[in-house]
Amino acid sequence: MKFNLNLKSVKYIHAKTTLFILVLSLFFMRGCGFFGGIGEKVYHVSLNGHNVGTLLDGSRVEKLLLQARKNVASATDELMFMETELVVEEEKVLWADVDTEEDVLLRMESVVAEAVQESTLHRAYTMKINEYIINVPTLEDVRQILQTAVSKYDPENRFQVELVLDNLREFNVLTTNIVEQVEEEPATMQGGNFEAGIQSFMSGLTGEVEEEKEELGFEDYELGTTEIGFVEEVEVVEVYLPSSQLTSLDEAIERVTKEQASAAIYDVKSGDTLYEIAINLNITIDKIVEMNSNLLKNSESTIRVGDKLYITIPEPELSVHRTQVQYYEENYDAEVVYIDNDEWYTTKQEVRQQPSSGFRKVVAEESYVNDKEVQRTILKEEVLKEAVPKIVERGTKVPPTYIRPLTGGRITSKFGYRQRPTAGASTNHKGVDIATPTGTTIKASSGGTVTHAGWASGYGYLVTIKHPDGTETRYGHLSKVLVSVGQSVKQGQTIAKSGNTGVSTGPHLHFEMRINGVPVDPFKYVK
Repeated sequence: MKFNLNLKSVKYIHAKTTLFILVLSLFFMRGCGFFGGIGEKVYHVSLNGHNVGTLLDGSRVEKLLLQARKNVASATDELMFMETELVVEEEKVLWADVDTEEDVLLRMESVVAEAVQESTLHRAYTMKINEYIINVPTLEDVRQILQTAVSKYDPENRFQVELVLDNLREFNVLTTNIVEQVEEEPATMQGGNFEAGIQSFMSGLTGEVEEEKEELGFEDYELGTTEIGFVEEVEVVEVYLPSSQLTSLDEAIERVTKEQASAAIYDVKSGDTLYEIAINLNITIDKIVEMNSNLLKNSESTIRVGDKLYITIPEPELSVHRTQVQYYEENYDAEVVYIDNDEWYTTKQEVRQQPSSGFRKVVAEESYVNDKEVQRTILKEEVLKEAVPKIVERGTKVPPTYIRPLTGGRITSKFGYRQRPTAGASTNHKGVDIATPTGTTIKASSGGTVTHAGWASGYGYLVTIKHPDGTETRYGHLSKVLVSVGQSVKQGQTIAKSGNTGVSTGPHLHFEMRINGVPVDPFKYVK
């Protein structure tokens, strides 16, 4: 029993000794784990709000940060801005977990690299197309954008975009040059070429005049695209920008080459019709009417020379103009022949000869802006059947305009079908009723000659004016007539006072307009 007790005592003492040695060793393992020592200092380091570790030596923190910045900067040639906020907190501890300088350095590099990505200015290129600006990462991206715009109209890729230095600018600005890729054939002096060269040389010696060249045949013309260029001025400059301001290649191509709605004003010219304008501008008639509802009521509305139409045309930011030579056989129409009649108004025209299409073979030089043909020059033409032109006689006089015959008032009965308002009144209303107090001044809607001034059945007191274009206006239910038959009046001149005479349900003006004797809605013509 005594032996067993001593053995247990020895084991207990051995265990205590081992534990003491282990704990004691922790106080001397600096930088490798736990350390001990009452009053020892450690330094907790954070960078840009991120904890990067704990060190024993606080004087090493700044040097480690400098090394981290150098290591990150050496990995790229971009222009970088490194914004770093370093915080070092000193603490006295009995023991603590510390990091190696290598681990702290790696964590610092990670934080610095993240800050650099957010603030680094990358070498990039700004492309300016008139007033439109877009930024892309590389010069090759610029070329690809421009080449894509050209290739849309050059399926054979014969034309290549080059970026060249603009020598007229004080700063380094690149502009564009589009060149055709031509395979050069080596010059030879064999066969016909040699003989032609000798003949040319001898003609120079003898002073002989070269024979006049024969007219080219259709087969002698080189067909296809002869020239391509950009409509807008393109300028490219090198810049330094953060990545957030750069546009990817695919998105840049989309923005530059995709058609965008562009507002414009079209001035109506002599001979224009809504149909022809719609065809030429590649827009529907309904769209033109919708955008010009103040001027046009429907697709049949009349347009006059000098009218301004608001239109929206789809156009890309970068437009391409090109010239091409084409051969085709076609039915063609001769240009319309107009005969001006100074006695007619511009609203009147009559066809004097119906047209008939002809047939011809043509080689033409055509100019386009994007898909729209802007000019055509016929280089060679052979007419197999002559076209007969359409001959139209048209008026040149500007027709009179019409204004509202009174100020204010409220429309109580519109033009056309209505329920009978009172006994004796018509259900087919031939004018417009405008409620207004008795004695309101009534003015001539347009200039003309008074053809009636007095009582008329149903109308009460009535004034009728015949206008130069054949239109007639009537003003009924008046209380007082201030003009006489045969009198000439001007637009806006006072002709009567409103009232409640004739078949009437209250004081108002009955305003009526007739064209060729047929009643029409006057508010379709009144401005």
